[in-house]
Amino acid sequence: MKCPFCNHENTRVIDSRPAEDNNSIRRRRVCDECGKRFTTYEKVETIPLIIIKKDNNRETYDRAKIEAGVLRACHKRPVSAPAITHLVNEVENEIFNMEEKEISSQMIGELVMNKLKDLDAVAYVRFASVYREFKDVNTFMDELKKVLE
Repeated sequence: MKCPFCNHENTRVIDSRPAEDNNSIRRRRVCDECGKRFTTYEKVETIPLIIIKKDNNRETYDRAKIEAGVLRACHKRPVSAPAITHLVNEVENEIFNMEEKEISSQMIGELVMNKLKDLDAVAYVRFASVYREFKDVNTFMDELKKVLE
């Protein structure tokens, strides 16, 4: 690792520990030439994931979109922030464990709905109503009946 101060190629790791998110390693390094210290982060390289939208357009995976949808569904519900983060982490783990290069947004939506169903029934129906584009009250009622059974 080159020193960012003097560009010398010999640096040493003096401390390693998991970063806050536990998905990367924080390393403190010192330059053998100038003696200055700096920090680097090491993270597993993931395969870029492409999402196939309903209209067959493709875009890169964005965790923030899943989080935003779940947050909207859970708005003013007794669901804690850690529970939402845990749900999104579970969905993300399932997505990446499929080891696919492309995945449909429909599959992601279904994963989110299955997780929300167990977390909060109202949040589930809210998410489903937007995701499945309920056109009228009858469609909404049909979904409610499924939840109540």
